[in-house]
Amino acid sequence: MSTLARTAATGGEGLLPELLAWSTSLDDDRVFLREDLLGSAAHATMLGRAGIVPLADARALRAALLALDAQAARGEADIPDGEEDVHMAVESLLSGLVGTAAQRLHTARSRNDQVATDLRLHVRDRARAIVLAATSLADACATRAEAEVEALLPAYTHRQRAQPISFGFQIVAWASGLLRATETMAFAMDRANELALGSGACSGSSLPIDRALVARLLGFPRATRNALDTVGDRDFALDFAWAGARVLLALGRMAADLVDLSTAEFATVRLDGAIATGSSMMPQKKNPDVFELLRAKSAHGVANVVELLVLVKGLPSGYNRDQQDDRRATLSTAPTVLAALRAMELSLPHVGLDAERGRTALADGSTQATDLAEAMVRKGVPFREAYKAVGALVRHAADAKVPLASVSAAEAARIHPALDAEALAVLEPSRAMHAKTSAGGTAPPRVREQVADVRSAAAALRARAESVPTLDVLSGRIAAEPL
Repeated sequence: MSTLARTAATGGEGLLPELLAWSTSLDDDRVFLREDLLGSAAHATMLGRAGIVPLADARALRAALLALDAQAARGEADIPDGEEDVHMAVESLLSGLVGTAAQRLHTARSRNDQVATDLRLHVRDRARAIVLAATSLADACATRAEAEVEALLPAYTHRQRAQPISFGFQIVAWASGLLRATETMAFAMDRANELALGSGACSGSSLPIDRALVARLLGFPRATRNALDTVGDRDFALDFAWAGARVLLALGRMAADLVDLSTAEFATVRLDGAIATGSSMMPQKKNPDVFELLRAKSAHGVANVVELLVLVKGLPSGYNRDQQDDRRATLSTAPTVLAALRAMELSLPHVGLDAERGRTALADGSTQATDLAEAMVRKGVPFREAYKAVGALVRHAADAKVPLASVSAAEAARIHPALDAEALAVLEPSRAMHAKTSAGGTAPPRVREQVADVRSAAAALRARAESVPTLDVLSGRIAAEPL
């Protein structure tokens, strides 16, 4: 099959084979083959409806494009090699299916606005999938958190034991970070949701095109405003890569906590054999490889953002061939993020809590020192005075080599009269955890409220994603459009 490399398409001699092979983006472009086919089918429909091409040709083109899309959806599309990109490959393939009618498809469009449309469709579709996967994980976290509102373990600041919390509270913290990142992904989905087709090479078209029709067929609520800006715009790809990095960073922080908590030094979390691996040399080892790999994936997300930032830095207005190199960073984002979300959701049920170890880590009373100071505040003692008194009590216990919880009321009262038996009772870990009733605190009623908030936020994000049509929906919509 002869190729339609750009110079050949315009009557030139054709690009040197070595340079064509070096400059082609076809291997990357294959990922958004369906987007290209559906964008072309919507465009062909518009050309026919607007009277720009004969209806018979428009119908033949649309039918062929939708048939190819059906093959692509089944993974059966056979796209020819040897082209500069997927756009030329599709046009070349159409020539063998509909003959000279294929020559009309590129009327009133440029590959500049065509690739921008393909990428927007791809980013919107993949952002939709990521939001749905992330909210599924958030829901799983909410369910697990609800079951763990009484399970004690220490919270950590500066990676040192800080205060008693519940495991449910810790899980809600993970889910909260994930949902913030997911909101960023939903924003990226919205930013991609504009039709680029109809911008042409840089200034629109003199033909009577109907951008509103194409936007409706492709599920875009609006068309872009300025053709010159549109063909040079990759901000939506940057937003997508940034959002992907944010999701991976949220998963990485969750994974980092699970790596730590599963070590012998922390040992408040247990990983069963379904997600932990053995050492090839040390038979006693049980490694958190899955979580270490999840932690590592954020490097890929950050690299994608940096690559796109450097790529677009200093580019002049309009389309530049540099922008072809947006493919690797943009197209690799979704597979990396979706696989990481799936790995975390699969792993979470295999994470167990060692409740006894959690209680033991809190038993000496030191993590309840702030609770003791606040007990004194409730007796009318200024906080700084209470802080100094509890600090002196902590030093007394350390000097005596006894746990803070073992210091008697008589000893404590010698340091400050407000340090009586009633105040010292707050050193019991469960009582301290239950006492944090402030909004956002770790008391079980507050954690249950937070779980409800997680579910509500996840549902709202899921609804936003589900309002975006899938590629299959677009295919059916285009096929049903009168022509």
